[in-house]
Amino acid sequence: MSNERNACRPRTAVWSVALGALVAAAVQAQAPRPETPLPAVPESLVGSLSFDLYCASCHGRQGRGDGPAAASLRTRPADLTVLARNNRGGFPRERVLGFIEGSTRSAAHGSSEMPVWGPTLRALDPSDARVTVRLKNLVAFVESIQQPTAPAATAPAAPPVDGAATFRTYCASCHGANGRGYGVMADQLRRTPPNLTTFAMRNGGVFPAERVGQIIEGAGPAAHGNRDMPVWGAVFKRLPVGDAGAQGRIDAIVRFLQEIQERPAE
Repeated sequence: MSNERNACRPRTAVWSVALGALVAAAVQAQAPRPETPLPAVPESLVGSLSFDLYCASCHGRQGRGDGPAAASLRTRPADLTVLARNNRGGFPRERVLGFIEGSTRSAAHGSSEMPVWGPTLRALDPSDARVTVRLKNLVAFVESIQQPTAPAATAPAAPPVDGAATFRTYCASCHGANGRGYGVMADQLRRTPPNLTTFAMRNGGVFPAERVGQIIEGAGPAAHGNRDMPVWGAVFKRLPVGDAGAQGRIDAIVRFLQEIQERPAE
């Protein structure tokens, strides 16, 4: 009898080990797999992505101050969609940029609850040019989500949009102030921005105004709308109508580009 018991013990030990392995495998299969963490600084420079990553937790995805962390803060985050309304219809672009990057002192930004994003991003991204454009694109996104302001009953007709100023605000960082493709961000992009002053020369001396307008709007080449260049038509459509709306801004940029076209040598 003693010999039979001793013979059974090895088989019992084997079954115990096998059973333990099966239980461990089942527990491991049911355990949640850790998610891959998002990068601190995304490759994309698009403003909406930066807003989702850095601002939405407090200000909400729509910028109305109702983010998931808002209730835990001592000071409720501001509704960013009414900045233009609270500024007599004009979006305070430079002041907003100052709040975000930290050059303008504000009790909310820089406290223990809200970091100053300028120094933070510059510590995470070695390219100062990329950080500058990222901050400007973030401000442009905040401008794009502004609630429309009620037009005055006797409001005068809006003046024509300044194409040169619009180009400098939205395009010059990549294409350069003169449109020749030497903007501060040119070296950081996957594709070198084209020389925008040679459209006419490359089109038999005729400036292709309609096609250029489509490129700006986002209906043209793939360079617009990728992670380097936002689709300006979509951005402009979310801005307050103000000085003629999205199409007015696009037309103004097209007129400016037509004015700076190179002429063939005679």
